[in-house]
Amino acid sequence: MTEHPRDFEAEIEDRLLGRPATMGRREISREAAVSVTSARKLWHALGFQIVDDEEVMFTQADLDALVRVSDLIRDKDLEEDLVLAMARAFARTSDRLAVWQTQLVAEYLTPADQEAALGEKDARSVPERDVAEGTASLIVDVVDELEPLMVYVWRRHLTSAITRMLADARDTDHDASAPLRVVGFADLVNFTSLVRRMTERQLATLVQRFEELATDVVTSHGGRIIKTVGDEVLFVHVDADAAAAIGLDLVDAMGEDPLLPDVRVGMASGKVISRLGDVFGTTVNRASRLTAVTPPGRVFVDDDVARALGTLSGFTMIEQRRRHLRGIGTITPFELARSSGARRDRPWDQHA
Repeated sequence: MTEHPRDFEAEIEDRLLGRPATMGRREISREAAVSVTSARKLWHALGFQIVDDEEVMFTQADLDALVRVSDLIRDKDLEEDLVLAMARAFARTSDRLAVWQTQLVAEYLTPADQEAALGEKDARSVPERDVAEGTASLIVDVVDELEPLMVYVWRRHLTSAITRMLADARDTDHDASAPLRVVGFADLVNFTSLVRRMTERQLATLVQRFEELATDVVTSHGGRIIKTVGDEVLFVHVDADAAAAIGLDLVDAMGEDPLLPDVRVGMASGKVISRLGDVFGTTVNRASRLTAVTPPGRVFVDDDVARALGTLSGFTMIEQRRRHLRGIGTITPFELARSSGARRDRPWDQHA
């Protein structure tokens, strides 16, 4: 364990940020030739706590970022509100990414015997001090290699997002502001009872495995994970047949994993509203409510998905009794299954 924790933390901060903090907000505003108000807006949009005007906490990297934003507004003729909105998008994504990666490294560095020795009362998600310091040191050592990888992945996803937007804009039969999507929810069965019986570390392992496996299945078929919330994954796809394969493969993958309980999947097709990386609207609500009435280990779809799959080989739809969905109304769901003899690939095995 480090003798002087504050010295260690200051060293880590200096190595990550490049140079020590030497400027207050008024000084950095003056150097960047922007108003204190504009500097405050950017700092807040990036998700950082507002500080006193004279508090010394800004580095050369902060100054460079402020200058870059100022140039975007001035030279590229972008509205300040748009630039700040994009900054918020970076902030929200980067915060989750930083926490996620830090926890992954900490779990990797936690000795197996130490983890096995943890009892119900001792289980916790915060690592011991020596593991925390090892995590910090390892991340600092590889951050220069990770940074270009992050930019590369962002550019690839940006390309995909623009391609989808252009494809939606070409579809003159529908409102491009509310494109058609198949929306699906995958929900772990009996998750609440599992929470009561598991330690925090066991629960974290289960949730991580669920997210990893669900992501592998969804992306293998060209779908998008919109978000994960503990025991539930929300995904979307533009094609009904690929979405159907995702739903069935999710049930199979979770059912074959000894760590995970069964999963149920509900899917609906229709217009969605896309905002801040999330999706909203009646179609999303219908898929969510449908999932709630789906039995464990099965896939229920609405009539729009069933109709789209009706002419395709490889799937069968079994009409179910009518169900009343809260906030939606009465619908007739269909159970989705593979046709007898249909080929069953296991794309998630490539990523296991």
